[in-house]
Amino acid sequence: MNEKYPIRSVSRNDPDYPRLLRLIQNPPKKLYYRGDISLAAMASVAVVGARKATDYGKWAAFKLANTLAEYGLAVVSGMAAGIDSEAHRGALAAGGKTVAVFGCGIDICYPTRNYRLMNEILENGLVISEFEPGTEPRDFTFPMRNRIISGLSVATAVVEAGLHSGSLITAERAAEQGRSVYAVPGNINRAMSFGCNKLIRDGAMPIVVFDDIVKDLKLVRGDTVERRAETLGAGERAVYAAVRRMGEMTVDELCAETGLPPQDINGIVTVLEMKGIVETAQGRVFVSG
Repeated sequence: MNEKYPIRSVSRNDPDYPRLLRLIQNPPKKLYYRGDISLAAMASVAVVGARKATDYGKWAAFKLANTLAEYGLAVVSGMAAGIDSEAHRGALAAGGKTVAVFGCGIDICYPTRNYRLMNEILENGLVISEFEPGTEPRDFTFPMRNRIISGLSVATAVVEAGLHSGSLITAERAAEQGRSVYAVPGNINRAMSFGCNKLIRDGAMPIVVFDDIVKDLKLVRGDTVERRAETLGAGERAVYAAVRRMGEMTVDELCAETGLPPQDINGIVTVLEMKGIVETAQGRVFVSG
């Protein structure tokens, strides 16, 4: 283990606890981490997919993560073999930041062949887990960690997945958390394309070019708030429309206007802030200038 990065922890009530993660259902009471915990507060996109990835999938994951990092987004994944590993590598190759969420204790490198990659992540990113050090990976720990991967991120992109891939759980958690879901289309005669193609059929946004996500998040020049709002989900559109109409609103006023509970409103407002669509000050929500 690289002793340059000791194990630390942060609890849900601590100021360093990731604010987006605090808004999900059943957020971890404590997170164990190595590296720079401030990265968990960056605008991030999760890039996940199959362990037994094809060459096409690995290439797509690397290029997508590379593009996201070039635009200043952190890339979140699970450091599993295949797509996850290539996502981390793509972010690092661009000189960007990346967050690896473990399904075991962070003193255990899993898979073991990713030891070098783990140390590269620690040099430029963050390794994080809700499981105590010494916790071995188990079948049930990975679905639990998937809600953290999506919970840290404003959007989740699935690059390649079979019909029973764990990355589909991450996409499902992202949708439940009110976050955007993307999928890379694949050849319909390949088993590793079934999951992504099904996500697209069910409403996920297809990634046609690698800039699609950053364009939706509007990390491009010459953009306006109105254009950013074109890609919002239903709950986000309702909040944005209410704030735009009234000029400024409190969370209580937004609850009354939209019929959404405070937890949902807080989550939506946080995501809209990270997308640069609204701003908050002194308990009130404004359209971003």
